[in-house]
Amino acid sequence: MRSEVQLMRKNSDSKLIIFAAAGFLAFAAFAAAQTATAPDPKAVALRGAYGPYRANNDLLSYDLDIRVDPEAKAWSGKNTIRFRMLKEDARIQLDLKAHLTVEKITLDGAPLPFTREYDAVFVDFPEPLKKDSVTAIDFYFSGRASGEKDWGGITFKTDPAGRPWITTACQGSGAMTWWPNKEQQRDEVERMGLRVAVPNGLVDVSNGRFAGRTDLGDGYTRWDWEVHYPINNYNVALNIAAYVHFEDRMDGLTLDYYCLPENLEKAKVQFAQARTTIECFEKYFGPYPFPEDGYKLIEVPYAGMEHQSAVAYGNRFLNGYLERDFTGVGVSLKFDYIIIHESAHEWFGNSITAADVCDEWIHEAWATYMEGLYVEHLFGYEDAVKYLNGYRPKVKNERPIIGPPDVHYNAPQDMYFKGALFLNTLRHIVDDEAKWRTLLRGFYDRFKYQNIGSEDAFAFLNVETGLNLGPVFDQYLRRTTIPALELKLDEAAGSVSFRWKSEVPGFDMPVKAGRRGQWLTLRPSAEWQTMKTDLKKDEFEVADDLFYIDVVRID
Repeated sequence: MRSEVQLMRKNSDSKLIIFAAAGFLAFAAFAAAQTATAPDPKAVALRGAYGPYRANNDLLSYDLDIRVDPEAKAWSGKNTIRFRMLKEDARIQLDLKAHLTVEKITLDGAPLPFTREYDAVFVDFPEPLKKDSVTAIDFYFSGRASGEKDWGGITFKTDPAGRPWITTACQGSGAMTWWPNKEQQRDEVERMGLRVAVPNGLVDVSNGRFAGRTDLGDGYTRWDWEVHYPINNYNVALNIAAYVHFEDRMDGLTLDYYCLPENLEKAKVQFAQARTTIECFEKYFGPYPFPEDGYKLIEVPYAGMEHQSAVAYGNRFLNGYLERDFTGVGVSLKFDYIIIHESAHEWFGNSITAADVCDEWIHEAWATYMEGLYVEHLFGYEDAVKYLNGYRPKVKNERPIIGPPDVHYNAPQDMYFKGALFLNTLRHIVDDEAKWRTLLRGFYDRFKYQNIGSEDAFAFLNVETGLNLGPVFDQYLRRTTIPALELKLDEAAGSVSFRWKSEVPGFDMPVKAGRRGQWLTLRPSAEWQTMKTDLKKDEFEVADDLFYIDVVRID
């Protein structure tokens, strides 16, 4: 019988209509590479669409057994894939990068025929599999690193002491860059096992709860991990190094920390921020989503990544982002950006997951906005508003945040910065702190452990606010412009006229204006409206730190 968590994930009534700060620069590079040349439409469909040989089955579990050779920079293994058929059929689609080797695919020990097309692997069965039948196949594979890189598959490096340091990070490029799976976010396994064999003296830290280690007697040790919750493919991780371990506990939640031996004392100081982070996000959104698996923070040789229950950390044990004041307003250096941002994804990205990558603002806008909530939790509302507005210069407004589905849309970086500013705007549209707090918790509770689309989010927000926010969603998430509030202030007449300039029909968002600290709520539309004011031109302000808008003053 499926657990409540599994039922919530699999049986969502939602319409199924990427990177963390971790990959921030790396993901951007990946996206640029993908758009540099026009891909074959067939390759786009095989990668992005939920085609018939994906849609005909429902994943139940993965059991990944992998052996990693640091000297040869190679790996090999087997993934046992268990699934339930949703309709009778004799073929399914799995995925593995074309440069990696499919050794064989078997059912009950007998080889199955397969064909490869781009990165797709079509597996054929001797007889049609009946609807509702459960099948497990073994997919044997191998690969070898083609060069040193931080993003997209397995990276083979050495630590400062010359010891092997091997990690994975593959959001955007796909988990198929190192292991075979069903490369789609809308269908997640209900549980997963990982068994990772590495040379003696090294430690593997992966997702889930540690389940033991075994000396294989051939110079390798196998490290076993069990994931008790649904998990998306790009979150599955290997972290292999000469790690040392220390731990903490928050009530019943285990906090496990892994770092290189030389960094132990620094990690003990810096990683203490994880406790404050979890306390903050539990205050706003409810309990940590994966208590059976616990929370882990693991040192890696890149900036960071939100791997589920195994958060990757490479921020040099210093506050800010890679020692920088990331938002440039004097707030970022008060905390460790990577710990906060990547841990936020445990709620948004890992528990709540976008069914299609075209909707990954659900991951990144929320996690970036949660940075602001963390600042508010520790330092107050004014610092939070200042912090979030520090992201304004990073917004490019070149491509829409939400793109077309079924094409593996590479959303722009605006899904972080503009997305967070949009949520800050939404807070001030609601204009009721108690209602906003209730809405935050309600949103998470409604969609936790589910794969959702933008339309699911919009429907919830419209109902819970009692507002028609459709034009606001379209303006900020589907357009490359932001609304402009046009003002004409006539001091002689003691009046101000105002209207919205927006390319979205019916855009009528409320906004605060007048004297700071004594704001009035204006309700502009596309038509000019006029009201009385005793303020001079240089006294009349607009709360453009609370609403992400342009202000155009017309003489």
